[in-house]
Amino acid sequence: MPDFEALVRFLVTPFLESPDALRLDFEPLADGQRLWVRVAFDGEDKGRVFGRGGRNIQAIRQVLKATGALHDCSVHLDVYGESSQDVGDGGDRPRARGGRGRPRRDGGSRPKPKAPRRNV
Repeated sequence: MPDFEALVRFLVTPFLESPDALRLDFEPLADGQRLWVRVAFDGEDKGRVFGRGGRNIQAIRQVLKATGALHDCSVHLDVYGESSQDVGDGGDRPRARGGRGRPRRDGGSRPKPKAPRRNV
């Protein structure tokens, strides 16, 4: 079984202003087949740990899940004080350009294409 405590510290500590404030709690479930990891840190570090749209915390979760999968273990990471708005669910992503994306800055619609001129 890998050292998940060292792995979590390795992944989370670079985002923290005060690494000493990091608190970890591990709860093994179902005969070691599942592991519940809870982390807590100072509130001011929350933005850096989560990252824009929750990208950092999702990447950390993916690394833990992949490491657990290599050892036939399911790993779940829970952040103390996390709400559903903290993690990007895709709803805040910018739309792809083109089509019916963002409205024009000038507020107008796109001009209609002109018909080709015919020489008579």
